[in-house]
Parts: sequence; C-alpha cells; structure tokens
Amino acid sequence: MKYIRTTIAFLTVMLAAHAQQQMHGIQTFDPVNFSKVDITDAFWKPKIGKVATKTLEACIYQTEVNTARIRNFEKVARNKGEKHEGIFYDDSDVFKALEAMAYSLKTHPNAEMERKCDEWIGKIAAAQQPDGYLNTFYTLTDPAKRYSDMSMHEDYNNGHLIEAAVAYFDATGKRKLLDVATRWADHFDAIFGPGKRHWVTGHQELELALVKLFKTTGNRKYLDMAEWLLSERGKGHAKGYTWTDWKDTAYAQDVLPVKEQKEITGHAVRAMYLYTGAADVAAATGDADYVRAMRTVWEDVVFRNMYITGGIGSAGSNEGFSKDYDLPNEEAYCETCASVGMVFWNQRMNALTGKSEYMDVLERSLYNGALDGLSLTGDRFFYGNPLASKGQHQRREWFGTACCPSNIARLVASLGNYVYATAKDGFAVNLFVGSNTTFKIGKSDVHVRLVTDYPWNGKIALHIDPTQKSRFKVQVRIPGWLLGQSVPGDLYKTSTAKTNDPEIQFTVNGRSVPYAMRDGYAVIDQSWKKGDVLEFEFPMKVEQVMARDEVKQNQYRTAIQRGPLVYCVEGTDNGQHAWNIIVPENTTFETVPFSVTDEKVLALSATVPVLVIGDDGRSAKTEDRKIIAIPYYTWANRGKTEMQVWLPTSIRDVKINYATLK
Repeated sequence: MKYIRTTIAFLTVMLAAHAQQQMHGIQTFDPVNFSKVDITDAFWKPKIGKVATKTLEACIYQTEVNTARIRNFEKVARNKGEKHEGIFYDDSDVFKALEAMAYSLKTHPNAEMERKCDEWIGKIAAAQQPDGYLNTFYTLTDPAKRYSDMSMHEDYNNGHLIEAAVAYFDATGKRKLLDVATRWADHFDAIFGPGKRHWVTGHQELELALVKLFKTTGNRKYLDMAEWLLSERGKGHAKGYTWTDWKDTAYAQDVLPVKEQKEITGHAVRAMYLYTGAADVAAATGDADYVRAMRTVWEDVVFRNMYITGGIGSAGSNEGFSKDYDLPNEEAYCETCASVGMVFWNQRMNALTGKSEYMDVLERSLYNGALDGLSLTGDRFFYGNPLASKGQHQRREWFGTACCPSNIARLVASLGNYVYATAKDGFAVNLFVGSNTTFKIGKSDVHVRLVTDYPWNGKIALHIDPTQKSRFKVQVRIPGWLLGQSVPGDLYKTSTAKTNDPEIQFTVNGRSVPYAMRDGYAVIDQSWKKGDVLEFEFPMKVEQVMARDEVKQNQYRTAIQRGPLVYCVEGTDNGQHAWNIIVPENTTFETVPFSVTDEKVLALSATVPVLVIGDDGRSAKTEDRKIIAIPYYTWANRGKTEMQVWLPTSIRDVKINYATLK
C-alpha cells in the first residue's frame, strides 16, 4: 500500500508539473512554498509554535466538543433524520481548521494531530452524498433545496474543503480528502458551467480554491471553472437572499463584471477572496484584463479605504466598505479575515507584477491588522479590530460565526509562503523573517539563510551558499515605510519626505557592492559563491503619521509607527487612560525594552501633555507626563482597557468626558 500511495503521489506531482506547462501566465515572481522555508525567526517562530499548540487546540475543542460542527457530519453519515445544529456555513470552519492543521503538520510533525485529521477526514468522507454533494446543512435540513440560493455558502464551504484537501495532500501525501474534494468539484462541474446552469458565488472562495485544485491535479477543467465563475458576475444571474431580500448587488461585488470593476464595494472578505481568485486566474491564463481591473480596484482600496493597520472594511452593517475615506476608529470593523484576505491578494499581485508596493501592503496587514486578531497566548481572538476603545473591547475564546480563529491560524502556520519568491534570473526577499530555504537557479542549488531581529531592528544578513559559483540576481524589497511612504498613494503621510533613493548600503563579505532599483527592489546582480554574506540595514526611525484631510475622523491627529509596526497607547500603561493623551507634532520618542505579558517588545516612550482633573475637581488641565506606546498587535492582552491609535495633537481635539478622568 505504501508503494501505491507513493506512486499516486508521484503521478499527482507530475500532473501538477504538466499543469504548470499548460499555463500561459504572466507572473514575474513564483512565491516559494512555505513547506520549503524553515522559519527560525525570533519574532515569528514562537507564534507559529503557539498556533501549532494553543490555537489549534482551541479550534479542535470548539469544533468537536463545544459546538456541533463535527457532529453535523456524523449525523449525515448516520442518516437517522437528526436536525442540523449551528449555522449553514459552519462546515467551512472544519475545513479551515484542517488546512491550518495540515500546514502545522508540515512544520511541527505531530502524530496525534495527524490522527485527529484522519479522524475528521473519515467523518467528512462518510457525509459525502453518492453524487458528490457535500453540505451538512441542506443534507440534514432539506436536500430538495440544495443549490436553490446562491447566498447559502454551499460553494464557499467546499472551496475551503478544496484548500484543506490540497494542503493535507501536500503535508502527508494522503489523498482521501483530496478525493472527496475532487468528487465534489466534478459534481459541481456537471451541474454548472457553459451550456448548463448559471451560478454566482455568494461568498467568493471557490474561485481561488479551484485554481489550487488545478495546480495540484493537472486537470485544466478546474481552472476553466474558476474562470467561468468570474465571468458570471455582474450579468444578473444571481439568485439568493442577499440579492432578492436585501436588494444588494454590491454586497458580493456583483454590480459589474469583474473585468469592468473599478471600485471596492460590499463585504470585505468576499471582495478579498474574489480578487485573489481573479489574480490567480490571470496568472494562470495570462488574461491582462483581470490584471488591469485588479490594479484599479486595489488603488481604490489602498488609496482611499484602508486603515493604517492594513485593516479594511470599516462598516459593521455590511462587514465591509462604506464610502471613500470613511475610516472611523472606535467603530472600525476591520475583520481579521479581511486582513488575512489582504495578505492573500497582495501576495498574488506582487507575484503578477514584481512590484514591491503590494508587499508593503501585505507586510502592514500581516504585522498589524491580521496579527492583532490572535492573542499573545494563542487561544483568544478578535473578530473585529478597532483602532480605539473606551474599554469595551476584549478578546474572546470563540464566536458564533467563527471564521476568524481558523483563518488567522492557517495564515500564521503558512507564513513561509510570503518570505521568498523566485524569478527567471534569481530570487527575491519579500519579508524579513529569519529563515532558511534552497532555490534551484540554473544548474546550482542555492541555500539561503536570512538572519535578522526584524521588526525590532533593521540589521539583516543574507547568507548565500550556491553549490557552484554562479551569477544571478538577488532582489531585496526596500520597504515603503523606509521611504517615508506609510502606504502607496498619499492616504497617510509621515514626517519623512518621500524619496526613491533608499540610501542603503549593501555589502558582500564586508565590501560595498552596487545595486540598481527596480520596482521597489534593490537588485544586486553578480556572481555568487559559497560563503557569501549579503548585509544591509534599514534605519528604524519612529515616525508620526498624518492622514489626508478627507479622513475626517483623523483630522488634527497623529499615529505612531516604527518600521512595519503601528503603535497604540493603552490605559494599562498610562494611568488607566488613553483618551487624555496629546501627542504634538514632532514629538521625540525613545525606544525602550518592554514586556506585554510574556511578549518581549520595543515600546516607545515620550513626555507629552496629558489631560488631568484640575485642583478644583471640576475643570481639566494638562500636565507633562511620560507615556508608553506599545505595538498595536499586543493590545487587549491584559484585560479591558482604553486604547487609541490616532492621538490628538492639541488639547482642542481631545474627545473625552472629563468625568471619566476622576
């Protein structure tokens, strides 16, 4: 049996290689798979370890003990007329947890967890219907209504099934779940497509998943199905409660065909998954119309609708976008899943174009908006990620709609996906995460070891060891924050003037080497030999950031960032208050070693005016006091407390009830 499994795995790999040959793509970079990247980073490795233990333990407990998510699959298999428990999209949480578990097995092998995966997979397979259909809600509730409402997540759930199946096959070589996913995809393809029934995905996800299935199996029809699903949008084909009851075609980005879309609308997570899928299809087919549309929509997101944390989706009413520059802080929705989606989409856009600005946005979302969704202990979560709080926000063990815990788990567990990329003439370093990997460049295997204490300091050493001396290009992303550019465009401005010259010195074995700038990357083109060490340093200045005047909520306010990290002030460190602090422009900050619970960080300290109650007990006055600002991702780990990211620059803009200072 072992020989048969090995042979099947080999054939599948060969099919995937053939699929790559079928592609007429336009990618500039090919991201290196996380399984080929060994993370050694002092910042990220402990977090990946906590996901492999605490986070996945929480996901497993909530999935099979505290909720009915696994029980629903068991009920379908028993076929005794039992009722469905929970929400119609709960199946997806099982699949996302499985995907995260698969990634973790690759980096943290664990026989017990693998047995748990196999147990779940057996229950999922037993719930699949003879025709390939798989959905516990409709199978237990009313099978006659399946595929009657495009809003009901049947396709979304099974998109996550496909992603989990691909990840688990990649991690273990076992194809039982992959067979389940392929059977469902074949079943779906038999019903929907050109000359068959129309279908518009109500919650996009299937599009990007089908491209993954195509790459894994080599079967072109899955790519064709993904492309067809994109083409169905904006043509009036949709039927479902979000369209008929809510009368909202923008909610699922169905106002216009994807190739004609220019503005971001609707539900943020749906949008991110849609545009990730469109970028995947563009990469595979070479369809430049998708690339142009993605760029236009991306500019609308980043230039007018993104928080400084990289979070998106300001409105809780639709879990998404409202109008340009509407970026409230305390009421910010900023769903964790949306920031995870920003990482996915921007990685694809970077791979398509080779432009560093997409990685700038990815880095901002990763270190701030997404990472904030996971507690420092790994077992508490944020669904939304506000930029201000009067103490009403706290991390929770779980949610009724529990998409975010498993989503942040799968992102962190697969972090290696975003560090390196190969190009036809060398490789690129996209994130500065301590790690090891090996590239095949020409006839040489090139082992690379990246050593750094990023994001706390900018010193980076890249050890380059080719098996034989060879010439190739090493491309190093120059972060946008280093150029005084908080995000592409001018939504946020720092105190440093923008420049295209990073003024970074690169040395190889201690000797300065020339480089050229291309699309935001420093390109070092030379012959490399075993033992070469490329070193450089990014100056880590504390920057005060101002928003465009159109962002009314941030007028006369400033935010603080250092390197890729956005900072906030929290009441816990500042006399239990955060809304009485004033940070004038050009305030001088110093970095100080600090701990938030057991997380070692660099905090920022400054002496600034703080509003306090006057001697008469009724009026308020300002006193100069030393404050502490901590990285945004660490807030709300020490109980409920006040917090602010955007701070007033003068007393006239302090928004506080003086009575709260008593």
